[in-house]
Amino acid sequence: MAQPDPGQPELPLNGADAAPDLTTDQSAANGTGSYDASDIDVLEGIEAVRRRPGMYIGSTGQAGLHHLVYEIVDNSVDEAMAGHASRIDVTLQSDGWVQVRDDGRGIPTDQHAKTGKSALETVLTVLHAGGKFGGGGYKVSGGLHGVGASVVNALSSQLEVEVRRDRSAHTQTYVRGVPTGSVKRRRLDSAATPPTGTMVRWIADEQVIDHLDYDFNTLAQRFREVAYLNKGLWICFRDERNFAADATERQRAELEPLDEKNFYFEGGIQSYVRFLNRDREVLQPLPFHLDREVGVNGTAVVVEVAIQYNADFQDSVYAFANTINTHEGGSHLTGFRSALTRAINDFARRNKQLGEKDPNITGEDTREGLTAVVSVKLSEPQFEGQTKTKLGNPEIKGIVESATAEALAEYLDGQPREGRRIVEKCLTTARAREAARKARAIVQRKGALEGASLPGKLADCSERDPSLSEIFIVEGPSAGGSAKEGRDRRTQAILPLRGKVLNVERARLDKLLGHEAFRTLITALGTGIGEDFDLSKLRYHKVVIMTDADSDGAHIRTLLLTFFFRHMRELIEDGKLYIAQPPLYRVKAGKQAEWLYTDADLEAFMDKQKEGQKKVSVQRFKGLGEMNADQLWETTMDPQARLLWSVDIADEHAADDLFVKLMGDDPAKRRHFIEQHADLARIDV
Repeated sequence: MAQPDPGQPELPLNGADAAPDLTTDQSAANGTGSYDASDIDVLEGIEAVRRRPGMYIGSTGQAGLHHLVYEIVDNSVDEAMAGHASRIDVTLQSDGWVQVRDDGRGIPTDQHAKTGKSALETVLTVLHAGGKFGGGGYKVSGGLHGVGASVVNALSSQLEVEVRRDRSAHTQTYVRGVPTGSVKRRRLDSAATPPTGTMVRWIADEQVIDHLDYDFNTLAQRFREVAYLNKGLWICFRDERNFAADATERQRAELEPLDEKNFYFEGGIQSYVRFLNRDREVLQPLPFHLDREVGVNGTAVVVEVAIQYNADFQDSVYAFANTINTHEGGSHLTGFRSALTRAINDFARRNKQLGEKDPNITGEDTREGLTAVVSVKLSEPQFEGQTKTKLGNPEIKGIVESATAEALAEYLDGQPREGRRIVEKCLTTARAREAARKARAIVQRKGALEGASLPGKLADCSERDPSLSEIFIVEGPSAGGSAKEGRDRRTQAILPLRGKVLNVERARLDKLLGHEAFRTLITALGTGIGEDFDLSKLRYHKVVIMTDADSDGAHIRTLLLTFFFRHMRELIEDGKLYIAQPPLYRVKAGKQAEWLYTDADLEAFMDKQKEGQKKVSVQRFKGLGEMNADQLWETTMDPQARLLWSVDIADEHAADDLFVKLMGDDPAKRRHFIEQHADLARIDV
């Protein structure tokens, strides 16, 4: 998803915001004078969360908003993993409210000996309080820090909780983490459903959270993952934001939600892998599947792995620990990769596909075309940070490696036809990798651009600090000429491309590196590619795609996005890739001229002019080359006035699926997509 970037004005070097002169006397050197114990702040409980929310939910933007939902849902998932819940209902309600209900045991409500409060209030107001610290409440859980519910409470303007247990409903309300009263109890009707469980309902606090717009598809993707990872768990996700806040229960029952998705998978992660490969040509009719419980030091570790190869050139491997998506991997992923490489090499040698003197197939070669899900469940996971993006338990590497290598060896021997197809693909990949290595060496020998023969005619900037530099990848020599003339030469580099670049969705790395435009681009960026890719060597911290506002420009932009998604995804994930938004129209009413960026802007402008009855002229720009250098600077390149769209990946599965459909080899899938979305097309006539 692309997000607008308003530009970054430079900070003043003097004046009111300048650094003070600290050399006048000793008191000035100490700030306002003394520095003693009275200057030390002690933040306790929810106050610390509200003061530093990013430490607990990652950010105060939309990602942090979604993280609040994940924290509460993860608590319900923990009940399911413990065998006490079978259904979770998540609802986006009107006026910003979110509700999560499960049919688990319900949070305990009796008095907590240490805090003197009910256990329910303790869980919702005390950091690091919960049933996940070895007290026997949960053998396996995702919320190991015990701060999830209390953090959500602290960052909500209002929160309501209802716990059903012991034939009673226990309720309490909070305002910005502070209870408005004690826990109230009422008897439940014998027909109440569910008879046990927890309901948490909250509205995020706009004083702390910057972005209060939930993205249904992003949340749905997470809940789909959770359902795949917990076979037999039902998750119902409803979007009721079209319901009026004051609608009666009867009115709500009669209304249809904006969207509703139900997730339930008996096949678990085996079904997940089939879902990920649904639009690809696969090498195995059914995925390999391992589901094994391993005893370690008196505790059990569950290792579940599913693998299926396809004919594509990319790999899609997802690793989870206690259903938490560990985007940065960790010990479980390391163990899996080692096992995969070992098992495939051993099988290749047993079947004479590798000779005695042939080198082993490398780990990189075994991953081309691989779709896999690796899931571990353990009692004491060691995650890095509250957002849990990497698993650190060192013992898990050996456990996953041993279990996977043994089971995969049995599978390959039992399915020799599929095994030989997998090995042959790996060997083909190895040959292509060697060709790519030689091509990369050519790119690397050109060094840091000085003296290099660059057919793209890069016009570099004088600034050598990457954080202050940006590069515009421009369509065509005409637009490139205007951009070079109109740019800020100190901070803005220009790289013109000639025509349409290679579609990398249908090409391996060696073919990509044989394409002159991509060799030039890779050299200009400085990161290298493939196994040599290093984001820290990026020469520009803003990489801007700037193409014409017509169908050809959109196609070139899509080809470039395919390249960055498939071969430099870290650049996107680190927020370094942008799309320039040139204007579509220059309009003039009387003596006043304006630049308009969308058809909707033009329509609004024309409606406004009808009232004044001024003579209006409209100029439509389809190509950047139609603009003068000063116009291109004024509308598209000036950091103080331009509109840039930041490229990010809100749903990696949806993005991957879209590139396969639009840029892959199957024209039928492309045709079907176009037929489905034809009403969204903008046609230039």
